[in-house]
Amino acid sequence: MVYQIVKKAFVTFISLGIILLIIIGWTLMAQESNHKNNGRNVIKLSEPRYDGNVSIERALKKRRSIREYSDKPLTLTEVSQLLWAAQGKTRSTFGRTAPSAGALYPLEVYLVVGNVTDLSKGIYKYQPENHELLRIADVDKQGDLCSAALGQGCVRGGAVVIVFAAVYERTTQKYGQRGIRYVHVEIGHAAQNVYLQAVSLNLGTVVVGAFNDNKVHKIMDMPEEEQPLCIMPVGMIK
Repeated sequence: MVYQIVKKAFVTFISLGIILLIIIGWTLMAQESNHKNNGRNVIKLSEPRYDGNVSIERALKKRRSIREYSDKPLTLTEVSQLLWAAQGKTRSTFGRTAPSAGALYPLEVYLVVGNVTDLSKGIYKYQPENHELLRIADVDKQGDLCSAALGQGCVRGGAVVIVFAAVYERTTQKYGQRGIRYVHVEIGHAAQNVYLQAVSLNLGTVVVGAFNDNKVHKIMDMPEEEQPLCIMPVGMIK
């Protein structure tokens, strides 16, 4: 009798173990699927540096709007630093490099790659939570983005173009119409961060606000709720 009970318990234990392994396997497969996301794979970025060779005072003094760039590529490390400056996390919970009203973080950051070492041309979306890039498209869209920006040559000439968008509802659901103002204040903080980080890396950039919103939205394959706010080409200074 005891033998039968032990045998039954053992069989139940083994069965539960098999079921658990199956569940774990499905979970891992789902995570892998999410990372691949139908070909939209994730690129993990290098850890950002928190100490540079240029003081904040020096960066402020040297900050300029630069519209012409050399044809030298950026490194993936430089790209990582620029994106972290734009919207990177600064602590494990709430906290990013740019202040946000109510810590609601309405901004989304895209990257159009034209000339980066070890990163193929295309469109990517920055994921601040894990400091990584999600590939959106493998095709070169820099020329299309330049056309949408009324033919401004700096957009085509940058090694990369950072595109900022916002989901206004994240802020207005708490602050009402005044939340729109808060979003616009926040985009100014983030853009200035990119300017100063570019100076620290001896790179040039400029804020571009003149563009066709609908065209940029379509080129970047943005979700309906996102609205493009500004474009920042970045490249090596000539």
